[in-house]
Amino acid sequence: MKLYHGSTVVVKDPLVSFGRDDLDFGKGFYTTDLKEQAESWVKRFLVLGKRSFVSVYDFDNTDIEEKCRYRKFREYNEDWLDFVLNCRSGGQEFLNYDIIEGGIANDRVFNTVELYFSGLIDKSTALSRLKYEKPNNQICFVNQDILNKVLRFETFYEVFGAKK
Repeated sequence: MKLYHGSTVVVKDPLVSFGRDDLDFGKGFYTTDLKEQAESWVKRFLVLGKRSFVSVYDFDNTDIEEKCRYRKFREYNEDWLDFVLNCRSGGQEFLNYDIIEGGIANDRVFNTVELYFSGLIDKSTALSRLKYEKPNNQICFVNQDILNKVLRFETFYEVFGAKK
């Protein structure tokens, strides 16, 4: 399976320890199987005048659920919401897994999560809003040893903004 990672640099040797702590699935190396999602992500760097790259990997996900502690969220639901809130508030639940896959909290999803996190809406309201969102996909590698075994850098390409 092909995975993509957007950044201001080419990432040939990914490190799980490099990212921020308070992301959707905790600290780890984030990828996606959606090429367009990675390209969209790096376009925010172009606005800042930075170069933007998408690194491409081969992910050997054969029998991945037997090879490691793998968690997959198939939809935005109560489990996903609780997990993301735990991670974003500094919780360590993500450390129970080697790889975590599921929807990304894009702008609209993030707004719902923030309203719930702030106590401005209740959980059932948040979940009813989330059920209409089509999840993007992110795959977070938390365990460096597992990442080294199943993810292989293949190539990269630069993303450019629209020509004027």
